Amino acid sequence: MEWLHSFTPDFFEPYLLPVFIFLARITDVTIGTLRIVFLTQGRKKLATLLGLAEVTVWLLAVSSVIQNVSGPLNFIAYVAGYSTGSYLGMTIVERLALGNIILRLVTRKDATALIDHLYRHNYGLTVVDATGREGHVQILFMVIKRRELDEMVQIIHQYNPNAFFSIEDVQRVHDGSLPYVGAPVMRR
Repeated sequence: MEWLHSFTPDFFEPYLLPVFIFLARITDVTIGTLRIVFLTQGRKKLATLLGLAEVTVWLLAVSSVIQNVSGPLNFIAYVAGYSTGSYLGMTIVERLALGNIILRLVTRKDATALIDHLYRHNYGLTVVDATGREGHVQILFMVIKRRELDEMVQIIHQYNPNAFFSIEDVQRVHDGSLPYVGAPVMRR
């Protein structure tokens, strides 16, 4: 960190150091958010590398704050960088749409048209007849790529706008492909 102080001593500490701390916190928190996502998806090697980068940047930011405790702007930059990094990390995760999800759909309305549409478009799904609070329901289970979620929600709303659905992260998928190629058309 000393090389930064030699740059412009009078200007650096009150003005550039808070900017450096702010940017460092944005960087390390954003990396940390991505690391957690990769960890939950079982991508250990990538999560480990991101953890190394995250802690390195974090140490630079914290050491800058500790060495310059007298500057209140440094604390503000640290906190603001953390908040901004959280937001940026979540935004990147959403845009990357990494991994797979389980889509669980519960419908009271007959879902035959929706099921046929999904099979025609080579989606693999499991359909279970069940009983809910208000009587007969059908439960559809699908594992899809996260980036397909918006399209799938549109399809659900097109065929069954009042259906209840929930989404859950999937760490790993085994045995099969997404979408399932060659799925038979369901006959009733």
